[in-house]
Amino acid sequence: MNATGQDDRKPHPYVGMWVTKDGYIRHELLPNGRYDEARGNRKSAYQGRYYLVGDHIEYIDDTGFTADGDFRDGILYHAGMVLYREE
Repeated sequence: MNATGQDDRKPHPYVGMWVTKDGYIRHELLPNGRYDEARGNRKSAYQGRYYLVGDHIEYIDDTGFTADGDFRDGILYHAGMVLYREE
């Protein structure tokens, strides 16, 4: 923390918005280890925690459902989906 109480640590490089090519699925990886997934017009369709180990991600949604994925060459491969970082 700095003198103003702000956290000076940089977020993990994978934190941010990841989107399918058609924009239908949107995963927002938050810096606090939570995620928020939107599907189509349904904002916050799924929410939960995520853990990163190297280039591997483990998801645990708030109902207890688990899933995983891998980051390769700047792309997130998750449950048969391909997600790209939204800039």
